[in-house]
Amino acid sequence: MTRLAVALFCLALSAGLVRAQDSLWEKYMAAGAESYGKGQFGEAEKMWLAARKEAESNFGPDDIRLAATLTNLAELYRRQGKYPQAGWLLRRALGITKKAKGSHHPQVASIVNNLGTLYATTGRIEAAERMFRRALILRERTLGPDSLDVASSLDNLALLYHDEDHFQDALQLHRRALAIREHALGPGNPGVTVSLTNLAGLYTDLGRYGEAEPIYRRILTIRQSALGPDHPDVAAAFDSLAELYSKQGKFGQAEPLYKQSLAIKEKALGADSAGLIPALDEEALFYQAQGRYADAEPLYKRALAINEKTFGPNDPEVAKSLDSLAELYRKESKFGEAESLYKRALAISEKSYGANHHEVAALLENYAVLLHQMGREQEAAPLEARARAIRSNGSGN
Repeated sequence: MTRLAVALFCLALSAGLVRAQDSLWEKYMAAGAESYGKGQFGEAEKMWLAARKEAESNFGPDDIRLAATLTNLAELYRRQGKYPQAGWLLRRALGITKKAKGSHHPQVASIVNNLGTLYATTGRIEAAERMFRRALILRERTLGPDSLDVASSLDNLALLYHDEDHFQDALQLHRRALAIREHALGPGNPGVTVSLTNLAGLYTDLGRYGEAEPIYRRILTIRQSALGPDHPDVAAAFDSLAELYSKQGKFGQAEPLYKQSLAIKEKALGADSAGLIPALDEEALFYQAQGRYADAEPLYKRALAINEKTFGPNDPEVAKSLDSLAELYRKESKFGEAESLYKRALAISEKSYGANHHEVAALLENYAVLLHQMGREQEAAPLEARARAIRSNGSGN
């Protein structure tokens, strides 16, 4: 459900409430939003916790500004996998907002939507659908059927149906959302690409590549025209088109697109930015899928070096890079190098997450596969058993 959750990202209420910075609460809220946008979740949490304290102290427990703060904190905790905390904060924010604004206010719809996102993230599909439908109805009633918020709700519900393989329902909702955005923004506005991306993704998953390709090309054209050739969103459009070609085995057409995307991101973020990691990993996987291990290796090594420099040698992000490189070495039959990396990744993950986290289980499984390949079945068995126990326990999520 990761793709869905990312697609539904929303910080309800913040944009409207943090316009002027003439109070300490507003300054904390704005600073938190800036840190969140940069992926600095620790700093964002500090700022929003300070904003929460300020709101509770100066505005009271039933103030709409406290609800906004709680909503933002909840989204932050959802992104960090702290689901119980996120749910509690959203329910409290919902109660405050209903009391302050009434049950049918658009801000209520925003929090209901975020609850839907949380439920979708945690696999509570029926509950997520109820929340998304409720948010959609509220927005249609209060904002009108052609509101951009209605389009967002349509896309959210469609993405849920997409992941549940209800493709025709998803297709109808995405098309309606696209029509709303084109009418409200104009067909060449970058905002239209939200629905276009969802629609193209649906066609891709259905194997209707001929219908997906012109949509992805339209997205690329819109973004290049509106944002300029070096915007990160243009890089994302190159990635989508490259992935489409990869699925079709058109590797010669995909490769230059991946390279163009990485070049744009390097220019925008800098050569040593942690923001490059997903692009490096994606290009490395592209080469790995073709058996071009020599081309994949320097990309994984570069990602590892950036993570070590940015986060330190014992960060969970480093463990992920170690795991990726170890998998590559395993496929190349470089068993000694792979084992060393798995051991280091496992030690980092156990220290960071605890012994019973799903990330630890995944590493145990990967390490066990390596041991089997090396003929060390007796050593692999306890690792597999431990991984099964973690997953059956459902802990560490």
